[in-house]
Amino acid sequence: MRFSACIEMLFVPESDDPAARIGLAREAGFEAVEFWLWSNKDLDAIERALGETGLALAGIVAEPFAELTRAGDHDRFLAGLEQSRDVARRLGAPVLICQSGPLLAGIARERQHEDLTIALQRSAEILAGSGVTLGLEPLNDRVDHPGYYLTSTSEALDIVERVDRPEIGITYDLYHSLVMGEVPQAVIGERARHIVHVHLADHPGRNQPGSGGLDLRTPLDWLAAKGYAGFVGLEFRPTAGTGDALTQMRGALGVL
Repeated sequence: MRFSACIEMLFVPESDDPAARIGLAREAGFEAVEFWLWSNKDLDAIERALGETGLALAGIVAEPFAELTRAGDHDRFLAGLEQSRDVARRLGAPVLICQSGPLLAGIARERQHEDLTIALQRSAEILAGSGVTLGLEPLNDRVDHPGYYLTSTSEALDIVERVDRPEIGITYDLYHSLVMGEVPQAVIGERARHIVHVHLADHPGRNQPGSGGLDLRTPLDWLAAKGYAGFVGLEFRPTAGTGDALTQMRGALGVL
């Protein structure tokens, strides 16, 4: 299993400079990093740090955040997606991560499902031939994202299968899935091929594996057995220093 350090959370206690965190990730033995927004980063500094360390960039967020459940917000998102695609290509990131947006009041859920599907169909056209894939991410609405639309991994996979384009997959976050009470093996089944990126954290607290009560090792092993060979993004808040958190994580997951 290959791990990617999310520098929005890891190495934050050690440095307030995202580019410097890339160097710290290299010193900690990572082969990849990831981050959220690109628009608030010094991209020249990020590019230099990636080049100097030789680390891969596993993924970034597709900007802007938008209500993809609302047809009227699609054009704004798609205009930004063109810029996000270009940044991803510049920095070598194969995955852009996107969210569905909120569950909208006064609009039938079926209509929102349809509009989200259309947004991804249009996104595929923008990404065609770029080598960049959009990973739609289900999130939990029980702890972290109240009011979020796409809380179901099964629904996300249904949408991706309907879009049926290689440019569109899902970002599967074990933390969010398990907080929603899902059983990963059941909700994914034989559809693991649609997973383009994985995230994890423990619960409660969204801290490092081993700090809470989630069994993360079993679903990770299962995903690997199903052929998932992409990066697993460590998107957790260290309870103390990053080094100590990584030591606890490695013990909990049985990795070096």
